[in-house]
Amino acid sequence: MWRKLLILCIVLAGSATSVAGASVGPAVKPVDVASAPPLIGTAGGNTARPVALVIGNQRYADAPLSNAENDARAMSALLGQLGYTVILEENLGESGMVGAIARFKKALAVGGGGVFYFAGHGLQVAGKTLLLPLDADSHIPSTLLTKAIGLDAVLAAMPAPRAGRGNVVILDTCLNNPFLSPFAALPIDARPSAHIPSSGTGALRRKQLPDRTDVAFATAPGALASDGNGGHGSFTSALLKTMATPGVAPREALVRAALEVRGASLGRQLPWVDSSWPQGGQAGLPLAGMSPPMMSAQSGHDDVKGAAPSRGVMPKDSAEQVEMTFWDSVKNSEQAGDYEAYLQAYPNGRFAALAKARLNRLRAAAPKTEPVTPKAEPASAAKPTPEPKRAAPARPEPRKAPAASAPAPAPAASAPAPTAPAATDEKPPPLPASARGEIKDCPTCPVLIGIPAGSFTMGSNSSDPSEKPAHHVTLQKPFAIGKYEVTVDQWNACVAGGACPRTGETNRPGNTPVRDVSWDEAQLYLKWLGTAGGQVYRLPTEAEWEFAARGGSATRFWWGDQMQKGKANCKECGEPWQDSGPNPVGSFAPNQFGLHDMNGSVWEWVQDCWHNTYKGAPVNGHAWEEANCRVRVIRGASWRDGASYMPSTTRFKYDAAVRQSQNGFRVARDVK
Repeated sequence: MWRKLLILCIVLAGSATSVAGASVGPAVKPVDVASAPPLIGTAGGNTARPVALVIGNQRYADAPLSNAENDARAMSALLGQLGYTVILEENLGESGMVGAIARFKKALAVGGGGVFYFAGHGLQVAGKTLLLPLDADSHIPSTLLTKAIGLDAVLAAMPAPRAGRGNVVILDTCLNNPFLSPFAALPIDARPSAHIPSSGTGALRRKQLPDRTDVAFATAPGALASDGNGGHGSFTSALLKTMATPGVAPREALVRAALEVRGASLGRQLPWVDSSWPQGGQAGLPLAGMSPPMMSAQSGHDDVKGAAPSRGVMPKDSAEQVEMTFWDSVKNSEQAGDYEAYLQAYPNGRFAALAKARLNRLRAAAPKTEPVTPKAEPASAAKPTPEPKRAAPARPEPRKAPAASAPAPAPAASAPAPTAPAATDEKPPPLPASARGEIKDCPTCPVLIGIPAGSFTMGSNSSDPSEKPAHHVTLQKPFAIGKYEVTVDQWNACVAGGACPRTGETNRPGNTPVRDVSWDEAQLYLKWLGTAGGQVYRLPTEAEWEFAARGGSATRFWWGDQMQKGKANCKECGEPWQDSGPNPVGSFAPNQFGLHDMNGSVWEWVQDCWHNTYKGAPVNGHAWEEANCRVRVIRGASWRDGASYMPSTTRFKYDAAVRQSQNGFRVARDVK
C-alpha cells in the first residue's frame, strides 16, 4: 500500500534512559565540566548561559519510533552536564514545534550560544530539509510538506554571531525524498545508482548557513539513517560519546561521531557536517566542515554480518501511483499551500501545469492587503496538545469490494442540541421495552440503543492479517451503545462545562460527529457525561463494537457481502458525500440494531489495547487490556476512506494521546 512509502524511517532504538540522577545509557558517562569544552565555541568575554532545545518525536501513529524519547532525554542530560539551560520537548505537533522554537529564540536573545537537537522522522524535498511533527498526516500527503518544520525556520530562530557565540544544529533523522521514486526509501547501497555529487540539490551549502553555525546530519542527502544495534541510534550513540570526551574541541566531536558511524557501518550510513565558521574559528579542525559525502553504489549489503537494519519501506505502488494519490489529496483544495506542496514534490509532475494555474488563480483572488507569509502562532497561543491532522495510520491493505446499485440513503437525523445536564444517582436501568430499545439518560446525553447478549464470529480469515484468526465470541451480558457517534454539539456541551478541551474541528456543524479527539480526551468526555447522565459511561469493547456493527449479520457488511452505494459515508459509497468532512449523523440508513454510521463517517475509538492479530484475544467480549497500554484500537474507517475499508471487520490503531482529524467515538454503558 502506497502509504507505507511515507513510513520514512526509524532512526533510533535502544534501552530506556532518564533525564536526571540516573544513567542515560551505555554511551553516556558523567562529564568533567572543567576539562570538557562546551559544545559552542566562545570568544569576546560573552558569559551568557548557552541554551539548548532538544525535541524527541516518537509517537507517530503510522510509524512510531523505538527510542526517540530516550535519545532526546540522553542528549538533554548530557547538555545539562555541559552547562546548558535545556528545553526538552517530546511528541510535538506543528503548533507545539512552532511554539518551542519561538521560546528557544527568545531564550537565545540574551546572548548565549544555542544547540538545536531533533530526533524523529524527516525528509528532504527540493533541497529543503524538513522535520516532521506528529500531525503531519500521511493519509493526506500534502501535510508532510505543509506541516513540516523546515531547517531554515530553525536557523532563522538562531541568529549569530552573538559576541563570539555560535550555533549547532544536530539532526538525527532521515533525509530521503519519499515522493521521488520507489527507490527513495531503500538503503544507499541497495539502489541501482546512488551517486550524489557534493554540490547536489540535497546539500545545505555554506552560503545558506547563518554565520558561525555547524549543522550535523545523521545521514547523507537522499538516504536513510540506521536503526542501530545498540542502546541508541547509530549517530546519537556516537555523539553521546564524542561530545562527552574531555579535551575534544566542539566541531571535532561532531566530525569524530560522523567518521565513527561511517566506519562502523562500512560506508552504508554517511553522516556529514556543514559549517559557516571561518577557517580555524574553532580549535580542533582547520577545515570549515565536512561536505555531503560522495556516495556510490556498493554491493554485499545483506552479507555484512551485524549490519544494522534500515526501517525505510519499499513502496508497493509505483512512483506514478504515489503521485496520483498526492494529487487526489489536493486537487479540490482552495488553499494555495496545497498546490505549492505538490509543486515542491513534483516540479515537473503530470499535474504541474494545472497546479500552477490553480495557484495563480488563488493568489490573484487573495486580498491585496493579505500578508505574503502568515505569522507564526506565538508560543503562548499554542494548543495544549498536538493537533494531528497529522499522521494518519497506515491502513490495512485495501480489500476489493464489488459495487452494486445505489439505494436512496435515509434522510438526515439531527442530533439533539445540548442543554444543561441534570445529574442523578440512579443505578443502570434495565433495557427499555420500546421496539428500538432507545435510552436517553439526560437532555444532553447521546441516544443509546440497547444491544442484547449473543454470540458471533469476530474477525476474518480472508482479509487483513490483523483481523485473523476469525474466532467465536460470546457476549454474556447486554449493553447499550450510541445510536450515533458523539456529535460536535454534545462535545461542546462538555467544553462549556469546563471538562473537555476544544479541538480543531469543534466549529463544524453541531450535528456532525466530533473528530480530532484523542482516546485520552474521550475519557474526559465519558467522565463528564457520568455526572450529566448519572450513569457510568465507557467506550465499547472491540468485540461489542463489531457485534453491534454487524447488526446480527455474518456477512462482510451489515447489508450483505456486496458493496452497495449509499449505505455508508465513504468517498466511494455514494451520495450524500463531501470531501471536507463527514455528513451529519443519521444521514445513512441504520443497521438491523438501529445504529447509524458504523461504517465510514469517522474512525471510532474502542477500549482495547492494540494487538497485531486476534491470537489470544478474549472470547467473552471483554476489553483486551494490558499494563502501560498507549496504543488503542480504532474501528469503522472514515468518510475519507474508500469502499474497501467498509467491512465490519476493519480495524486499526492509534496512539491514545494523539488527535487525528478522522478519529471520533461513540459511547457505551452497561445495562441490566
